[in-house]
This record gives sequence, C-alpha cells and structure tokens, in this order.
Amino acid sequence: MATIKVTPTKPMVIEKAADLPQLSRFAVRDMGMTIAAGVCVDLIPAK
Repeated sequence: MATIKVTPTKPMVIEKAADLPQLSRFAVRDMGMTIAAGVCVDLIPAK
C-alpha cells in the first residue's frame, strides 16, 4: 500500500472516492500489462 501522485499523459475522468466511488478506481497499464490499480482519495487541480 502506498500514497502516490500521478500525472496522466492524456485527459481522464476520475472522482474522489468520497464523492463518487464508481469513478474513483483506476488501473495503470504499461506495454499491455496492468502494473498497478488503486482508488483516488484526493484530487489536485492542474495549474
């Protein structure tokens, strides 16, 4: 278990788990393989 910051390379739709649990889960894929999965606990707006 870890807390990480992710900056997506393309636009994506995601919500905090406290606001909308159905849109808070994500998977990180590389070279066609799932390498991580998680739940969004907080969002920081882009600058």
